[in-house]
Amino acid sequence: MPTDETVVQTAAEAAEGVILAHYKQSELTDFDVTVTFEDDVLDVDVYVNAPDHAEADADAVADEAARTARDAVDELFEDGG
Repeated sequence: MPTDETVVQTAAEAAEGVILAHYKQSELTDFDVTVTFEDDVLDVDVYVNAPDHAEADADAVADEAARTARDAVDELFEDGG
C-alpha cells in the first residue's frame, strides 16, 4: 500500500505533466495543483491561467490534468504502490 505522501506526489506530478504538455511554462500566467489524500479519499484541484491566445482551453486542460492525476493514483494502487 502506497504512503499518503506517495499518493499526493504521484497525483501532483501527473497533473503538472498534463499542464506542461499543453503549454510552454513561459505561456502560463499561473497554475496550481492541490492534492490531498485523507481517509483514503483523493481530492485533486487544478487551476490553470493561460493567455487568451493559447491554443488549449485552460478549463479543459485543468479537467484533463485532474482526471490524469486520479488515473495515476488508481494505477499506483493497482500496482501495489
